[in-house]
Amino acid sequence: MADPIIQMKNIEKHFGRVIALAGVSVDVFPGECHCLLGDNGAGKSTFIKTMSGVLKPTAGEIIFEGNPLDFNDPRDAIAAGIATVHQHLGMIPLMSVARNFFMGNEPIKKFGPIKLFDHEHANMVAMQEMKTMGINLRGPDQAVGTLSGGERQTVAIARAVHFGAKVLILDEPTSALGVRQTSNVLATIDKVRKQGIAVVFITHNVRHSLAVGDRFTVLNRGKTLGTAMKGEITPEELQDLMAGGQELATLEGSLGGTV
Repeated sequence: MADPIIQMKNIEKHFGRVIALAGVSVDVFPGECHCLLGDNGAGKSTFIKTMSGVLKPTAGEIIFEGNPLDFNDPRDAIAAGIATVHQHLGMIPLMSVARNFFMGNEPIKKFGPIKLFDHEHANMVAMQEMKTMGINLRGPDQAVGTLSGGERQTVAIARAVHFGAKVLILDEPTSALGVRQTSNVLATIDKVRKQGIAVVFITHNVRHSLAVGDRFTVLNRGKTLGTAMKGEITPEELQDLMAGGQELATLEGSLGGTV
């Protein structure tokens, strides 16, 4: 089996006296979809912000491609090949798919001292990349705002892959989508995984995770309740683990943290 592309070792994150992460360890492998599950407040958002360079861990170590890393900001993570697609995609609805696809990485065509956006190159690449992901656009000038929620997620994922993501973090990509749009996003995740890219899929939906997941880690109150490979855990067991973790956390709180 290949070595992990990224290892989060005993990650802790404190905000004053509040402990958001209490020694979380997760290994993510190339070509694998690692699902990080948990209810609201479980620590999922803090964990991915630490993985993507938004937050510095209070303690613990990040190993990427066998080397320890210390991100100063998200740009360091992006440069290393760790890309995050957030719930709020940061796209401009009235701009075309091609312009949104290349936003921040604009291809330039030079005419002497004049530099212009290379529409021809951008249009060609955007159309091809979206077709690869199973989305047939009316044209590259189609406004992003006319796409469905699932299609916009696919644009963001395709953009991250095109610009060299080795680890793709997806923050609740299916949380606000209908059944058909969710199916499109899950199919996109499967395509990305088959390209050898590591996917970290953050979700609270067990059914969605089981559709594409290879490995499952459950968080609760900043702690890891367990990690299992596909085939090692049934849907019922995974659901029970999440529910049991919540019950344990409630009991722990009522007994003053003595559980």
